[in-house]
Amino acid sequence: MDGGIFQLDFMTLDDVAEVGRVERRCFANPWPQSAYRRELRYPEQNCYLVLRDLTGDGRRAEHSSTATGWRGLTRIVSSLTRKHDDPPDRPGVAGFAGMWVMYEEAHITTIGVDPVYQGQGLGEVLLAALFEEAINRDAARLTLEVRVSNRVAQRLYEKYAMTVQGVRPRYYTDNGEDAWVMVSRPLRDPSFLALFDDRRRLLMRRMDGRLVDSPHLPFDTAIPATESVE
Repeated sequence: MDGGIFQLDFMTLDDVAEVGRVERRCFANPWPQSAYRRELRYPEQNCYLVLRDLTGDGRRAEHSSTATGWRGLTRIVSSLTRKHDDPPDRPGVAGFAGMWVMYEEAHITTIGVDPVYQGQGLGEVLLAALFEEAINRDAARLTLEVRVSNRVAQRLYEKYAMTVQGVRPRYYTDNGEDAWVMVSRPLRDPSFLALFDDRRRLLMRRMDGRLVDSPHLPFDTAIPATESVE
């Protein structure tokens, strides 16, 4: 489902419950909410972002898809869960991402998009925003771990010139799966900045005005303009 207006913003403590709800829908082993609260105490050492659904289109679609659930059970459980988890006066969280920045290395710790919103380029928006923030903080490289079986995510990272540089055996505790360690090119290299600028330009074209910047997080102004890379 393409549609809706989204706002990229820094995660706050008020977002933690909603991020936890989304993460439980994305991952087998979600972080406890206490981990996010702890991380948010040290913004100089990390960066955590959310994509807010300003129009609520995803929630409406989710309600519609569960309204005729098996014997009504899905609808009842969904309704009860939302009463507990969803702050009524805040836009819903469509996706989230975070990274640590230490000793000139930025390391992505998490990135996820609610299944209701997947396929719209929102994961790429979050990834590009982390790249931009890493560059702004003078990080030399960006690193992450990814499941060896997750080709969808790997293709996205490869799009931004990340390559496999190692393996962490049995990294994922839910099934003992190995993780690839992927590393970016040097973030201040002019050729990478040109590639990044081009990728971001294409991404913004795909979003077609559906991404609204937070006043605190302007997505399209931090990197100097460069020539497009073929």
